[in-house]
Amino acid sequence: MSNSLQQMWDYLHTSGAWHGRNGLPALAWAHIQLSVAAVLLSAVVAVPIAVVLGHFNRGGFVATSIVNIGRAIPSYAIMALIFPFALRYGFGLGFWPTMVALVLLAVPPIFTNTFTGIRDVPEPTREAARGMGMRGGELLRKVEVPVAMPLILTGIRVSAVQVVATATLGALVGYRDLGTVVITGYTSSNKGPMLAGAIAVAALALLTDGMFALAERWLIAWRRPVGRTADATVTAEEAAPLAAAT
Repeated sequence: MSNSLQQMWDYLHTSGAWHGRNGLPALAWAHIQLSVAAVLLSAVVAVPIAVVLGHFNRGGFVATSIVNIGRAIPSYAIMALIFPFALRYGFGLGFWPTMVALVLLAVPPIFTNTFTGIRDVPEPTREAARGMGMRGGELLRKVEVPVAMPLILTGIRVSAVQVVATATLGALVGYRDLGTVVITGYTSSNKGPMLAGAIAVAALALLTDGMFALAERWLIAWRRPVGRTADATVTAEEAAPLAAAT
């Protein structure tokens, strides 16, 4: 272990670790770009469908079973299946096979949390909103989605962390990201690049989780303290009618 740490230290003191297309900054940026694109696409696909199905409380079991196929099939197997089609139809190496695998991995937590959050909005909250004259889309937009937002953000947060960690596999199909130095180091006697890349991926995953934790804290207004008292907080259920009235 000490030898590997020394190799990592030596590697980090070379110019190749920080410059060029194989440098850690360039690989980390490619890793971030892929991860952000995969999470955004997954949210765009999963959230609207889950919101509608949760609002009407219909088709949840079937839809959840379908989206969970992405969890049942290993990500690398999906990459291997998509890879020949990407080459044949001119999509190139790496990016699109990895993107498809990451989207299939990220959709289930986002869909499940969104559907559950909308479906499980307390009925008294809905009745209070209907008593204020809200119906259909207005009820969904002003009450159900705000109440479900903590669970929706949690689903996106879980997916984002999974995507950041799994994007490393993209190096196996030609995408250059932090997985490149991990795999290169694994097959080499010099374990320095592998250890540095692995630490970078772990740090990026922790950073992602922390950023979403802050987003949940700051974007969900009704979790903030009310007035000047730190303990006077408003729950999601209590805030929904207030949000609807504004």
